[in-house]
Amino acid sequence: MIEHVVGFFVSFFQNPNTWGIGLAIAFGAIWLSGYWPPLFKKPWLWVVLVSSAILTLAAAAFIQIPLQILVGRALGHFWSNEVLLNWILLAGIPQILLSGLVQEGAKLVPVVTYWWRSGKNIDPKLGLAIGAAAGAGFGIFEAQWAHNAIFASGWTWEAVQTGGIIALAGFWERFFAVAFHIAASALASYGLAKGWGWQLYLIASCLHGLLNYSTVLLQSGLFTTVHLEIYAAVVAVLVTAWALWLRWRKVAADGFEPSTKGL
Repeated sequence: MIEHVVGFFVSFFQNPNTWGIGLAIAFGAIWLSGYWPPLFKKPWLWVVLVSSAILTLAAAAFIQIPLQILVGRALGHFWSNEVLLNWILLAGIPQILLSGLVQEGAKLVPVVTYWWRSGKNIDPKLGLAIGAAAGAGFGIFEAQWAHNAIFASGWTWEAVQTGGIIALAGFWERFFAVAFHIAASALASYGLAKGWGWQLYLIASCLHGLLNYSTVLLQSGLFTTVHLEIYAAVVAVLVTAWALWLRWRKVAADGFEPSTKGL
């Protein structure tokens, strides 16, 4: 288990590729621009962005993966591999939920730190923007990891010419995964500022699990790779639409939402 966990953590820093990193940053900038976070007026948001990337990777590697392995072993103790494969639509749920609970919680850590230091009083729209920055941090970091792996495997434009649009599936997936990370974290942070911290955290975590459940559907044979990519895009767009609606809606005469205190 230790070798697997450490290997996953280290893999994020291997095979750096200029195109892979550049595409990841571009994807993050495109989606984050819709939230218009005050990155230059409030430079500490860059700290939130960077710290979220490192904290979430550490949580995924050293908390999420070990827990998923333990859950897998526990299920294997009671049922055979054949039974688990036949019931994969149910058996895969605990591990999928863990990914959402751990990652969304880790992305919230820098946000909670700021919320606590500010006296538990943040304007909800600022809270949403802070969360968007936190989500962008890990979304970009994860995207560059995936992109670098694609380029390290020998991917070139010739793959598109021979394999068609399916050769772009990895980039398509990351484009919408970045959007989801930003939106889910934004929703959870909005909830923290509004006093609905644990409620929207759980919703964001379940939405994260819903997105990742596509891999279970793929393993079960119900989804093809194309279905998976479409499913991921639809979920990401719907969650993003919800977050952006909260960001730009007018709820008062002056167009700003009043601050609230507490969780």
